[in-house]
Amino acid sequence: MTYRLQWLTSFHDTHFPTADYVSLYQCLPHATPYNHLAWLTAAEDALTADTQLAILLIWQTTQLVGCLPLIRRRERQKGLHFMVVRHLGFPMSDRIGLMLKEEAAEAAPLILSAIQQHLPYALLQLNEVTAESGEAVFRQWGQRSCYWEQRLICHAPEHAITAADREEISGDARYKLRRARKRTAALGAEVICLQPDEHSIGGILEQISQVELASWKGTEEVGVFCSDHAQWMKQAFRQLAKAGLVSVIALQHEGRYISYRIGPLDKGRIYDFNLAFHPDHAALGSGRLLLDEWIRWGLEQGVQWLDASRVSMKSNHQLHERMTNTITHYRWSFYSCRPAGIALSLMYRLWNGYKQFKRGKQPENQRSDDAN
Repeated sequence: MTYRLQWLTSFHDTHFPTADYVSLYQCLPHATPYNHLAWLTAAEDALTADTQLAILLIWQTTQLVGCLPLIRRRERQKGLHFMVVRHLGFPMSDRIGLMLKEEAAEAAPLILSAIQQHLPYALLQLNEVTAESGEAVFRQWGQRSCYWEQRLICHAPEHAITAADREEISGDARYKLRRARKRTAALGAEVICLQPDEHSIGGILEQISQVELASWKGTEEVGVFCSDHAQWMKQAFRQLAKAGLVSVIALQHEGRYISYRIGPLDKGRIYDFNLAFHPDHAALGSGRLLLDEWIRWGLEQGVQWLDASRVSMKSNHQLHERMTNTITHYRWSFYSCRPAGIALSLMYRLWNGYKQFKRGKQPENQRSDDAN
């Protein structure tokens, strides 16, 4: 088949095929809200002057079969600076799907060649990509790289919401949940479930920001809504709310939030993007309570899944207590055959080998052999 590639520099460009992209997003089962135009335009607007955005459109005659929004900037890698290409939205996108139709995977060499020519890089790295997305494309890219790697990032738990969720859960979590309900009732706090629109989202984000700022996340300056990414995240959720794609569940006391969970809601799935609680009410156990109430709300609203969105490999998510499945995330890294790519790949392998030697074990990630 014949494919035509087109480069644009902005989603705000009048030539960007918005309707075609929306259609592509809806037809790809692995596309997530972090691929949604609302999220991507907010990410674009937050870019700094030292970052180049390039949007690659892949056409088959008049049909849009793929779209790759990429950013290119100089990053510090292994003590030196190299040109790195990433997916737009890094590092705040919890999960992305490769926006390319399955039958268009045959265009993988053409796509990589176009990226290499338009955005010369030492390292092309895509983070938080699902196992179901893009493997056939990425393996072809690996064959055309001096070195490549597929590294396991996490197994994000998900819970299938069914009629069984009307019943009380079993095990140790049941007693923790009962205790949380009892303490919440004694305090006089109430649970509220919201699906805000463009008019109501502003006040909700303000309350959420205040809770996060008071929490340990604010103290350690790692919060989503009270850090360097705050304006980006607020704009992203405003855009998502305008499209009706935000779900919020909060614990409210005397008219103010004391705990919350917020996340995108699309295609019958709630993504648990962020949570925080006020330190004065840490003993309530509100996180588990809100998770349970979110599931019950989803059951009434016809939502099929509650999804942890992303987790750390070193810590548990409360959804692990009742998960029905997990979604695997990978980080794909491709080192170019340019001198900078070869040098960086050698540095990485030496450093990785040294770390494994110190640990006294073999790497746990999946890794390719060198390309011939």
